[in-house]
Amino acid sequence: MYFDTAGGPVFRPPSEADSFILRVTMGCSHNRCTYCNMYRAVNFRVRTMAEIMAQVNAAKGYQKFIRRIFLADGNALVLVTDKLLEILAILKESFPKLRRVSCYAGPKDILSKTPQDLQRLYEAGLTLVYYGMESGDDEVLSHVCKGVTAQQSIEAGQRVVASGIKLSVMVIVGLAGKIGSKAHAHHTAQAINAIHPYMLSALTLMMYPGSELRDEYEHGQFEILSPTESMGELYELISELKLPHEAHCLFRSNHISNYIALAGTLPRDKERLLSEAKWGMAELSTLTDWDVYNNVEK
Repeated sequence: MYFDTAGGPVFRPPSEADSFILRVTMGCSHNRCTYCNMYRAVNFRVRTMAEIMAQVNAAKGYQKFIRRIFLADGNALVLVTDKLLEILAILKESFPKLRRVSCYAGPKDILSKTPQDLQRLYEAGLTLVYYGMESGDDEVLSHVCKGVTAQQSIEAGQRVVASGIKLSVMVIVGLAGKIGSKAHAHHTAQAINAIHPYMLSALTLMMYPGSELRDEYEHGQFEILSPTESMGELYELISELKLPHEAHCLFRSNHISNYIALAGTLPRDKERLLSEAKWGMAELSTLTDWDVYNNVEK
């Protein structure tokens, strides 16, 4: 559900398909990740309360249907805490059946909030954050210009978990290319082990036109993984996850970028997921139509 006529691309997680998408910013405040072209054509800005209220008022006619709200665009936590608290209070008053408010968040924006800030946001109704960590490997994070170190990425995730806000971590299989694949899988698993997120989503790298990583690929400077190798990297990542029994971390690799969909709860379903990933490697080894299956967008 979307009530904004400002134009520009709108992105949201698959699980927010039925949510009211409330754009509190335009674009992404970081907007320098070399694998991403989502907001390259959008000049980042924080939206005024008048703009935000126009969307809220337009949605009030559907208030009996609105139970979930997603704060867009790329990283709503860039807003100062007081403004976020004001927005959350308005949403609570305007939508009596509201059960969940969520948003994307980058690591630098999370780290800009104190633990007390995040606790206040949780108590005000921010219940879920989607965190694009992408990798737990220092070399990968530096190469793709994520703007933080692996330790800072871990600290950001831990800070959200400690606040009570549910944390959905996203990582990208293949982001290190062939040379760094094993280190990427190993260090990313270590990061997840340290964070204990509520949910872990593993996407597969897609080479989008207009991204710097796509340019590297086209100039022979970045070698992408084959479908079988991508599934092998995912297998390595899952095999090194050592979450405590009480963690109950939802695992998903069912994004449009993934070659084979996997779903389960960790650590309970770890062996089944490994078995399915191994089966996937065998199935993907038969692919021959490279232009269709190599995740290079035309």
